[in-house]
Amino acid sequence: MSKAFEPYELGGKRLANRLVMAPMTRSRAYGPGQSPMPLMADYYAQRASAGLIVTEGVQPSRVGQGYPDTPGIHTAGQVAAWRHVTEAVHARGGVIYLQIMHTGRVGHPVLTGLQPVGPSAVTAAGQVYTHEGLQDFVTPHELTDAEIHATIADYAKAARGAIEAGFDGVELHGANGYLIHQFLAPNSNQRTDEWGGSPDKRIRFAVETTKAVAAAIGADKVGFRLSPGNPYNDIDESDTADTEATYTALVEALAPLNLAYLHQLEAPGVRDLTLRLRKAWPTTFILNPFTGQEPTGPAELELVENGTTDLLAYGALFLANPDLPARLAQGGPFNTPDPATFYGGDEKGFTDYPTLEEARA
Repeated sequence: MSKAFEPYELGGKRLANRLVMAPMTRSRAYGPGQSPMPLMADYYAQRASAGLIVTEGVQPSRVGQGYPDTPGIHTAGQVAAWRHVTEAVHARGGVIYLQIMHTGRVGHPVLTGLQPVGPSAVTAAGQVYTHEGLQDFVTPHELTDAEIHATIADYAKAARGAIEAGFDGVELHGANGYLIHQFLAPNSNQRTDEWGGSPDKRIRFAVETTKAVAAAIGADKVGFRLSPGNPYNDIDESDTADTEATYTALVEALAPLNLAYLHQLEAPGVRDLTLRLRKAWPTTFILNPFTGQEPTGPAELELVENGTTDLLAYGALFLANPDLPARLAQGGPFNTPDPATFYGGDEKGFTDYPTLEEARA
């Protein structure tokens, strides 16, 4: 399994290997105005041996926040605070992209003082965690055409802020039932104008946002994440024909932009679609594969070896193993992720997972 540990060129940057730290919400932005704390710089720097780090989801605007204590990239203070993170990662030779995540209808006024927004005034089933406990999702404000264009501008501004903060690029979060995904899915996007209806219209927000961000910072610094068929946050893409048509159209529309990469979080049972999208994609393809209940592990290295993907993303295992590439190279052992410390808290379950060297000391 040597190919996964070989260097790789991405967006003008030389990656040390083909292993990606997937974006994972950690809810520890306790600085002023949802700014990163010094502890976050330690967390990402510890994992700089990844070929590529993609940060946790970062909101491009106040209304884009959907969870407590998630970081933003829409104020000067946030940009300055993120600079400490990028400097720490670069000092250890790492490459790091910031994920821009607007949660859309998935949020609550308790978090922001604002009504969440979405493509349509359709309430998601379920609840969101807040400091005041679980709250039912509320009906989002349906974005007007002018507000859609303003939201796209927010993404572009956030991308410029990320580059100013020293990030090597950005990833647009078009997966997991957040705003871009809400425009893609027919149950959350019930519009009848040019932003909804047919697959070609439902992909428009994703495509226009990507074009705006690429124009702002350069297409070679932009990645896009998608998750076809993923039901998270009350998304319904169970109509296989519609889902395949939507994502085929999306990839065909994004392909000419020559983005840095396409990053697929693979839902259960869609490997055939994954392979078709991978074949249609002209630049780097990253796969975060579905493996059932267990985290992605050593067995999935074969997906790089056999060409299913160019780069392979690890989530929970990277969270618990700061030196994951070294552990994968020798087949383990691996620290076990502690779900009780995934969201919020202090250094426990965040920066205190030992490396192999520390465990042997």
